[in-house]
Amino acid sequence: MLAVLMNILRACWRPSSDRCHVPSCSDTAGQQDGLLWYKDSGQHVNGEFSMAVVQANNLLEDQSQIESGNLSSLDSGPYGTFVGVYDGHGGPETSRYINDHLFQHLKRFTSEQQSMSTEVIRKAYQATEEGFFSLVAKQWPVKPQIAAVGSCCLVGVICGETLYVANVGDSRVVMGRLVKATGEILAVQLSAEHNACFESVRQELQALHPEDSQIVVLKHNVWRVKGLIQVSRSIGDIYLKKAEYNREPLFAKFRLREPFKKPILNSEPSISAHPLQPHDQFLIFASDGLWEHISNQEAVNIVNNGPRSGSARRLLKAALQEAAKKREMRYSDLKKIDRGVRRHFHDDITVIVVFLDSNLTSKASSFRSSPTLSLRGGGITVSPNSLTPCAALSDHTGS
Repeated sequence: MLAVLMNILRACWRPSSDRCHVPSCSDTAGQQDGLLWYKDSGQHVNGEFSMAVVQANNLLEDQSQIESGNLSSLDSGPYGTFVGVYDGHGGPETSRYINDHLFQHLKRFTSEQQSMSTEVIRKAYQATEEGFFSLVAKQWPVKPQIAAVGSCCLVGVICGETLYVANVGDSRVVMGRLVKATGEILAVQLSAEHNACFESVRQELQALHPEDSQIVVLKHNVWRVKGLIQVSRSIGDIYLKKAEYNREPLFAKFRLREPFKKPILNSEPSISAHPLQPHDQFLIFASDGLWEHISNQEAVNIVNNGPRSGSARRLLKAALQEAAKKREMRYSDLKKIDRGVRRHFHDDITVIVVFLDSNLTSKASSFRSSPTLSLRGGGITVSPNSLTPCAALSDHTGS
């Protein structure tokens, strides 16, 4: 029995690049090709999905997940699909924390309210922010730089026949919507963004901080909040929310010359609810790294003009080809550049394409007997009664 267990462990803990050769792991945990991790096709209770992540930083700062099945801690549901894209900056700690806690908070508040709502999502964001602050407070004496780590946080929840979208930062979700009159697929952006490159965001910051003429600064042709960060809302970045963490031993480049009395950044998400229609075809959730290189309509066209399987990977390839083109180099040469150095050419990029089957969406509440899907960028778990040994032991931290 011990020998059998050891064989299972050896198979499942092979290097990531070899895992796709393990038959019982290949269909569940996705595949890895160098700095690229992908799962070309999978099933959620509302349809199919495709997911891909490419690493550029020394440590992967993007984190992501798709959870499908019961959205509460109660057996009675509600049922649906949760998608999260967490674009970290300054390090991976905040995005990893969100990946581990946000969905659990959402399930708890859904159970308390016994339904999904914008208020449930708002409370889940708030609890996640408060939890990460507690972590920073504990680690500050030994790891003060954690106060300067943060993350954007994009969430989509399909529940019943409604799509809820919540966002802090500049990740983005775009819907592909069929225009019946022409047969075209139109790109519709559903998420509000909080990047200082937008004049409306700069105006919002100036209105909130009328006494501070330097609340937004144009630095190296990029608008930055206090000359430090591009986003005005985030999870984490405690050094710009609580003045007591903007001091030594924090690195000097993060410390402001003058103390501040009220938070410079906030974690309040922009939340909207969208009734789903039969002509709503698919959703593209992606971190800012994708949208730096391709437009909303280009992304929708790429998904629409190819098979569903592998659609997320094709979007990544299109973005990387454009990144290579901007540097006057070949895509094949860009792929040879290792992590860390790769960050000079593009950011970490996460893409999750969620296809909408209107028949399944309207019947999602009947999926109570289906196994729960829990997939992160780099690993997967399913409900305990349907776990395979490799799925149970797969890596959940991404590529």
